[in-house]
Amino acid sequence: MDKEPHDPDHDGERARRPGVLDAAKRMLATLLALAHTRLELFTTEIEEEIQRAASILLWGLVALFFGSLTVLFVAVTVLIVFWDRNRILAASLITVSFLVLTLIFGLLARARLRAKPRFMAASIEELKRDKEALERST
Repeated sequence: MDKEPHDPDHDGERARRPGVLDAAKRMLATLLALAHTRLELFTTEIEEEIQRAASILLWGLVALFFGSLTVLFVAVTVLIVFWDRNRILAASLITVSFLVLTLIFGLLARARLRAKPRFMAASIEELKRDKEALERST
């Protein structure tokens, strides 16, 4: 029962060598850090989109209110001016004008909605890059 002599350098070498468990821990830590970063980006984009939508809604409602008042008073003024001469023609022209303006601004609004950036585009792009980087490293 001969015992091998205790070699302190051998123990230190074993402690310094990274094992599979250490590599797995590092990989898990890296993946968690990646997920954390992507989640922060995701929440930032959602907050920005909510603020953008609220701002557009607020200013749109204010513009709609004052625009409606303006249109109403212009229409009443035109009707008053032409009351004795051609009130039917004046009312018809006002109605056609409102219809044409409604169509123009409706088409402009639709174009604006289609032109907005894709929701979560930055997060999706970052996830694609992460996927490609992981595929290259394996």
